[in-house]
Amino acid sequence: MKVILFGATGMVGQGVLRECLLDPGVERVLAVGRSATRQAHPKLLQLEHSDFTDFSADEPQLAGYDACFFCLGVSSAGMTEADYWRVTYDYAVAAARTLAKVSPGMTFVYVSGAGTDGSGKGSSMWARVKGEAENAILELPFKAAYMFRPAFIQPLHGITSRTTLYRVLYAFLRPLIPILKALSPKWVTTTEQVGIAMLEVARRGFPKRILENWEIDGIRRSGP
Repeated sequence: MKVILFGATGMVGQGVLRECLLDPGVERVLAVGRSATRQAHPKLLQLEHSDFTDFSADEPQLAGYDACFFCLGVSSAGMTEADYWRVTYDYAVAAARTLAKVSPGMTFVYVSGAGTDGSGKGSSMWARVKGEAENAILELPFKAAYMFRPAFIQPLHGITSRTTLYRVLYAFLRPLIPILKALSPKWVTTTEQVGIAMLEVARRGFPKRILENWEIDGIRRSGP
């Protein structure tokens, strides 16, 4: 399987990249970002791209892949709706439209979040925008598209968030995670599990197009 990964330097993307590189059934990973990751691996190719609203110049490099894992995202804290829309909706939909054109046989997996509002009418700005992005991607002519809605994601294997607020939050919550997991197992997953679930869904599909946290956490590795 050949995979395109957006957001490989973020917390979720780091976890997904790790699982892709460890998986013997993945022969190639193309990480697309504004800057290269610090990793080097025989499977890993890197494509530096500046304008995430236009991927037309990179269409040849994006063709022929089996799956795309779109993990690029930002916190909405302190952002206007217009700015958040540009990063969250415009970037994801521009990438998805290009990939639907050049690799229509692929499976596209988009990371949104628990509480995403698919109606586009709710009071939460981030949830509306994520919901609109989900809806736009689901309408594209991919072989399959799945929306991942994780809740609390525990970073493993030395992975950290690039967002200072999240790093502080995770450091504070780390001793409490076993308790949180015991009390609310449906709402806790890990960076490792998200990566495993993405690979399995890309390989074998899933009965639903929108996966909530407990469904993501319940998917087990089944091999290449």
